[in-house]
Amino acid sequence: MTGEQWNIYWNEYSSDTYLYGSEITYHKKDDVEFQNLLMPSGTVIKKWYSKTNFQSHKIEPALPMIDGESRYQVMVNIDTLPGECCLVRLVFLDRYEAEAGSIVVRDKVMNIQCPLKTYSYRMELINGGVSRFHFHSIVIREVTDETEETTKKIE
Repeated sequence: MTGEQWNIYWNEYSSDTYLYGSEITYHKKDDVEFQNLLMPSGTVIKKWYSKTNFQSHKIEPALPMIDGESRYQVMVNIDTLPGECCLVRLVFLDRYEAEAGSIVVRDKVMNIQCPLKTYSYRMELINGGVSRFHFHSIVIREVTDETEETTKKIE
C-alpha cells in the first residue's frame, strides 16, 4: 500500500547541471535527452533540493519534504544503453546543514528510510558509466504498509 507520490522532473535551470561538453535536449517535461561522451564516471550530472534559498538561487525546491519516521520508495525512470547506468544519491542533512547520512540508489526501484534527524536533503544524478540517456522522472512514493526487510534504513 502506498501513500503520497511525487514526480521529480529535469527542470531547465542549468546551474545544478553538468554542462561541460554536454548536449541536453528538452523534448518535453518527462523526456530529456542527455549526451556527454567525455564525462568521467562518478560525476554528478544533476542536483535537486528539498530546501533552497530563493533569494540567492532564484529556484524553488524540487523535492518533497520527507521525514525519518516514514518509509519511501524511489523509482528511477531513465532509459540507458545496455551495460550503462545512472546512479541516484540521496544526501540527508540535519538542521545545521551537516550530512546526516546518504544512500545510493543503484536499481530502478529501491525502498529507503532516511535518518530521524533529517531536516532537508538533496538528490544527485550520478554518471555510472553512461554516455547518453533519456531522463523521464524520478518518483518518490511514501510506503505505508510493507515488510521491514525490503526497506533499506540508514543509520
